[in-house]
Amino acid sequence: MSVWRSLLRKSGFPTSPIDTRLVAERAQTSGDTPGERAARLEQTLHEYVDTLGTAHPRSIAARNNLASKYAQIGRRSSAVAQFEQALADAVPALGEEHPQTDVIRENLALSYEDTGRYADAASLWEVLLTQRQNRLGAGADETVAARTRLADCYRRTGSSDAAIVHYERAIEDATGATPQSLDKLRLGLAKALGAAGRHDDAAPQLRMVLAQRTRRLGSKHHDTLAVLHRLALAYRKAGRDLEAVEHLRTAYRRCLSAAGDPEVRLLTMRVRRDLAGALRAIGSEKEAAALF
Repeated sequence: MSVWRSLLRKSGFPTSPIDTRLVAERAQTSGDTPGERAARLEQTLHEYVDTLGTAHPRSIAARNNLASKYAQIGRRSSAVAQFEQALADAVPALGEEHPQTDVIRENLALSYEDTGRYADAASLWEVLLTQRQNRLGAGADETVAARTRLADCYRRTGSSDAAIVHYERAIEDATGATPQSLDKLRLGLAKALGAAGRHDDAAPQLRMVLAQRTRRLGSKHHDTLAVLHRLALAYRKAGRDLEAVEHLRTAYRRCLSAAGDPEVRLLTMRVRRDLAGALRAIGSEKEAAALF
């Protein structure tokens, strides 16, 4: 699940008696339900707006935090509306490139993604990427994160070529990334390449992820087997049926030996189906029929 970022504790705004009181109230009500905590944040926002106005930094931060809570408890449309208002207030009050504006814009982009509005999210990630690249450099973690999100949104909206460019650049820039983060980037790139019909180019990305997961998780782990299955399908779509059969046979054999895992059992059925189809494609009808 995506994480929406809070502002009040990181805002750097001067404290006041109302801030101290609110922190104390939150500490005393940590056992409240999510709905009750949202109601308390609504009250906080109303107090700030009534006393300071909508464009005051504390009001903007309070609106962002309320929107974050809405997003966390599944009130998606309310979250979007509050993030949009917070951004509209933050730009003239704090500045287009202020760190708090950056946080709100990122939160709104995540909220757009959460509601399936990937084109709207992409437009925000484009701004964030440009600003972070100029301010922090291309290799900064926050810059790479923005580029990755932008690539994901491009892929989901069918802009495969643009997605490929940004995935490749993110992999190049993510010099300090964890193996898990690189896996995610390579899998996204493989999806974008596949969507562009470049299945032969997708295969090396999947092979690298497969090698990493085999070392890290073992050859019979569900996540490793899922990538092996995807690699076999990439070979199939590329017209490399013999390689597809070879990898599907390996995947099927490993799935059967790890069938105690419920997730692996479900994967086994998909692998068996795809192996049968690949066997028929190379004329091995008898072996395909034996699978059923």
